[in-house]
Amino acid sequence: MVSLFPLAQIKLGLRPISSASASGFPRLSRRFYTTTRSTTCSSQTSAMATTDTKNLQPPVAKKVKHEMEMFGDVRVDNYYWLRDDSRSNPEILSHLQQENAYTDFIMSGTKHLEDRIYAELRSRIKEDDISAPVRKGPYYYYERTLEGKEYVQHCRRLVENNGDVPSVHDCMATGPEAPPEHVILDENVKAKEHAYYSIGAFKVSPNHKLVAYAEDTKGDEIYTIYVMDAETCTLVGDPLVGVTSYLEWAGDEALLYITMDAILRPDKVWFHKLGTNQSTDSCLYDEKDDMFSLDLEASESKKYLFVGSESKTTRSIFYFDISKPENNLTVLTPRTEGIDTSVSHRGNHFFIKRRSDEAFNSELLACPLDNVNATTILLPHRETVKIQDVRTFSDHLVVYEREKGLPRVTFYPLPPIGEPLQSLQGGQSVEFIDPVYSVEPAESQFSSSILRFDYSSLRTPPSTYDYDMNTGVSVLKKIETVLGGFDISNYVTKREWAVAQDGTHVPISIVYRKDLVKLDGSDPMLLYGYGSYEICVDPSFKASRLSLLDRGFIYAIAHIRGGGEMGRKWYENGKYLHKKNTFTDFIDCAEYLIQKKYCTKEKLCINGRSAGGLLIGAVVNMRPDLFKAAVAGVPFVDVVTTMLDPTIPLTTAEWEEWGDPRKEEFYFYMKSYSPVDNVKAQNYPAILVTAGLNDPRVLYSEPAKFVAKLREMKTDENVLLFKCEMGAGHFSKSGRFEKLQEDAFTYTFILKILNMVPIKVVV
Repeated sequence: MVSLFPLAQIKLGLRPISSASASGFPRLSRRFYTTTRSTTCSSQTSAMATTDTKNLQPPVAKKVKHEMEMFGDVRVDNYYWLRDDSRSNPEILSHLQQENAYTDFIMSGTKHLEDRIYAELRSRIKEDDISAPVRKGPYYYYERTLEGKEYVQHCRRLVENNGDVPSVHDCMATGPEAPPEHVILDENVKAKEHAYYSIGAFKVSPNHKLVAYAEDTKGDEIYTIYVMDAETCTLVGDPLVGVTSYLEWAGDEALLYITMDAILRPDKVWFHKLGTNQSTDSCLYDEKDDMFSLDLEASESKKYLFVGSESKTTRSIFYFDISKPENNLTVLTPRTEGIDTSVSHRGNHFFIKRRSDEAFNSELLACPLDNVNATTILLPHRETVKIQDVRTFSDHLVVYEREKGLPRVTFYPLPPIGEPLQSLQGGQSVEFIDPVYSVEPAESQFSSSILRFDYSSLRTPPSTYDYDMNTGVSVLKKIETVLGGFDISNYVTKREWAVAQDGTHVPISIVYRKDLVKLDGSDPMLLYGYGSYEICVDPSFKASRLSLLDRGFIYAIAHIRGGGEMGRKWYENGKYLHKKNTFTDFIDCAEYLIQKKYCTKEKLCINGRSAGGLLIGAVVNMRPDLFKAAVAGVPFVDVVTTMLDPTIPLTTAEWEEWGDPRKEEFYFYMKSYSPVDNVKAQNYPAILVTAGLNDPRVLYSEPAKFVAKLREMKTDENVLLFKCEMGAGHFSKSGRFEKLQEDAFTYTFILKILNMVPIKVVV
């Protein structure tokens, strides 16, 4: 093992830019896209203005009987009418505004605490900062944030001594003698014209003269691509409209991009020559099978572009040779049911990560460029080690792996280009100091020996490292600055293992402040879960979480089946007809934590978003007695109805994730856990449900229906709140400070339910 620079010795003083974090979703995931864009109606404002907030009662949605029959089974959905894909029905908008007004009314007494927590969250941020610069050719590229500004600036500087061999000790020069900073794009300027603003791709041309970027101004994840001169910042040609964020340069004068069909499934890949009209672009491939969607990425060598066509179980690859655009797309790995492939390139070889039923944790193959069928196994399949990702360099190959629930980074030397590849020898792994942690690949220079990766843990702020694979020297290039007196030594992180009902051991990641927690059952706890799409919810740092930890909370993540933390089988044992393992694992983790005196039922709060919101909805139906409070963010809770409707975008692709309810076995199994279908007359914990009106993944109507049915059926008087963001999508608001408001509100709700709200002092 090669030791990483000891984290205990890090001086916590530098912070990388806090740009939009990774969604945590795979190539296509929970949940849906809508075909109709929304606008904010003036009636919404008037509805709020005329609402009497002096003595608000919980909104009661009207009941309109809607029967749905399948396999002789009749389901009655009295709240089906709440779905309006146009988001313009005045009655529905009024109902959502009434829910928001009621939420504001109930939370008005704790507004002072919400404001205090928001101030805490914002005070921890170093507002004026830059990301760890990435060296590309003659420039360093980076993002800058400015004090008081919501969005980033995309910047670059010339590299001094550009002819020198790159080193882990390289630093971008600053100051009056350094090459001047050039702001290529200021998102703050662009965002002034929009309530929502997000850039999904920012790509520099190979000669560094042009930049192409994809812009979303609604939150519906439908993008417009602009090309501009990197120096003058003037636009070049007309924008490409109605596209995805999949975008790559094909040389200095052309682009490849992907568009969507009528239900917003990425289905066509296009070649665009700069200076021509979008209507004349060449369609390189049209994926007609509605179970499959397309994606696009560039090789690390920048010599090839790879187009993937994938369902939830199968993925094939085409390649595009940038030096020979006339060849269009060429099949590299043909479509074979149950085979999932991804590809890298170096020299005269393609490197193929291949998953199959037999090699379920993936194997690594290599093949010559001129004979892609002549594959050689470089890393054989291992039942206990999952190959997560592969990155190539001119002289090295890096494998991101998982074993026993933890990520691992292993690098191998490669023989000189032109020599045969038989197997990988001499692999070395980077060693990390925290017992549980997160590590992700970051953009590196293909021609160098320097591996860059991002590291964090539940107590270690996000850190960017450069690691020299020749010498073993690692250098911390950036660590997120956490202001306000944060001291890593105050916090303890550990891993526990709960035993599920069938004997499976389920890992739990835990963090708490050691001088505040008693571990006698009296401590409050927030337990998070996801458990879908083979997503690995690794224990990473979130500065806003300190507002709970510093109030004596224990925070835990249940790495339940349906996720990918423990390998491919972990995922497969939490999907289809095994989906209930996801929910029972979570319940078993909660009971284990209570048994071990981390908390009690009266102090246990739970949280999950999206497919994790499905988890929350399912477990509060199954074991409402086990939890004091539950937060379900943009939750996928109407499983059967949604999955029976192929007119909803991406439903057909998701049949391989949840099952196809047009088949009787899946229908009744999904109905047995679908949260909306299983609300019953019983006591529930206090619940907060959130939604985004423009959400293209989970229709706002799903959480709206769930709340309406809970209000109708539940027998307790516990708080039930619904908060619908009227100008946001699946990932909430787009500004970095706006996102803190959601955390402040959620934490205030939890503290309110636990009677931990301090008395407001009136001066």
